[in-house]
Amino acid sequence: MTLTSRLAAVALASLLASGTAFAQATAPAAKTDPAATADKKAPKERSAESLECSKQADAKGLKGKERKKFRRECIKEAKAGTAAPAAEKK
Repeated sequence: MTLTSRLAAVALASLLASGTAFAQATAPAAKTDPAATADKKAPKERSAESLECSKQADAKGLKGKERKKFRRECIKEAKAGTAAPAAEKK
């Protein structure tokens, strides 16, 4: 092997090795604002109508789609000013 072919082989090997080193670099960490993450984690305040309708749905033992439908109609009626359906008391 001649000197020029050895130099070419070393140059090629170094290019291949450096290419994989750059490809495996980690992405920079995302900047997070502590105030923004605290707002996202804070639970949303629920209205009195929402809480009352949830209690009524619990009393009726509603779950899933039926509960969603009941709560949606209950809240709609409560906001409209009409009396929400009374919970069945045992």
